[in-house]
Amino acid sequence: MNENPAVLLSPVGQEILAQVAALWGDAPGTGLAVAEALRREYPASLAAAAMAQHELRLAARAKFDRAMEMLFTRDGYEQASSETIARHRAARFAGASRVADLCCGIGGDLIALAAALEARDAPAAVLAVDRDEVHARLALHNAGVYEVADRVRACVADVRDVALRGIGAVFIDPARRAGTRRFRAGVSEPSLGWCLGLTERVPAVCVKAAPGLPAGLIPAGWEAEFIADGRDLKEAVLWSPAFATAARRATILPAGDTLAARPGAADDPVPVGEPGEYLLDPSPAITRAGLVEDLARQLGARKIDPLIAFLTTGRPVSTPFARTLRVVESAPWNEKRFAARLRELGVGAADVRRRGLAGDVDQIRRRLRLAGPHRATVVLTRVGDRPWGLICAEPGDPGAPGAPPG
Repeated sequence: MNENPAVLLSPVGQEILAQVAALWGDAPGTGLAVAEALRREYPASLAAAAMAQHELRLAARAKFDRAMEMLFTRDGYEQASSETIARHRAARFAGASRVADLCCGIGGDLIALAAALEARDAPAAVLAVDRDEVHARLALHNAGVYEVADRVRACVADVRDVALRGIGAVFIDPARRAGTRRFRAGVSEPSLGWCLGLTERVPAVCVKAAPGLPAGLIPAGWEAEFIADGRDLKEAVLWSPAFATAARRATILPAGDTLAARPGAADDPVPVGEPGEYLLDPSPAITRAGLVEDLARQLGARKIDPLIAFLTTGRPVSTPFARTLRVVESAPWNEKRFAARLRELGVGAADVRRRGLAGDVDQIRRRLRLAGPHRATVVLTRVGDRPWGLICAEPGDPGAPGAPPG
């Protein structure tokens, strides 16, 4: 792949991109034929850059509504938050006078921040900083795609050298170093400590992090928000005390449902007991934020074990913060007995969930030797410190065992 997709900003670059889109479209397996056609008219390096860019655009449609007009590097695309997450996060910046987007990458958050400040009639409402000149150029182009480029000023520099005079709030997405996981001690660039220290210059700071961020790295007074898109946990965000409204928060997109830690809630203990008629599997955003018991209090549910993040109720519950399953069978775990029972129920397809018990899920599924027309969720967990199994079904699923006839 061409290392500098900025060459595609030229008129001939835009021309070849349009040709790639027209010739390739969405059809898989046509790349080779398109490449051969392009090389007859354009330099091979430019054709290769356009082909690679088209592939990135196709992938980026999962994140951006206007991906087919944007430009990406592979690293920039992979690190960029989705448009949905960026807009959710940018909403907290709406009251800021000017915002700095440090380590702006290809501009995913930059676009959302500029849009959030659009009501303010001030030029260059967002300062975009990246030490990679290519990323800075692509960020400006992508801001133009979303018609907010007039609200942005780009600066090519190391973010540690940038003056922040006149900036009311800072967003920073530090890059992880090659071969490491972000936010282990000293492995992000800039370091987490440097990012947190920005509050000495600008009190309102937001730091994008990985969802596996260790709780011990979150300073007192900061809010840790864990964001899921549907059931998929995407990222964590650290909000400085000037932004913070809770110690911990879980947010479920696209609707934006949020659950925050309530001070003093721990004084209201959550009951523990064997599974009832319904099992609740909390969103990973809830579990990472440490809000399982807060959710139990909200729903009037109980835990099935003091150390296990499953909840249970005697009635069906509809909540964006957990998946609700109807319990078909609940008993101490015995693989042979459960395998026989699954065959009796005619379960031929099962999602095996394991929490609190050791074992390889794929091997367990093979040993169950499932057969039949129905589908179920098999849960392997602990109840009262005993290995426990549950056969569960989606409420209202006509293909589940024991479902009422349609």
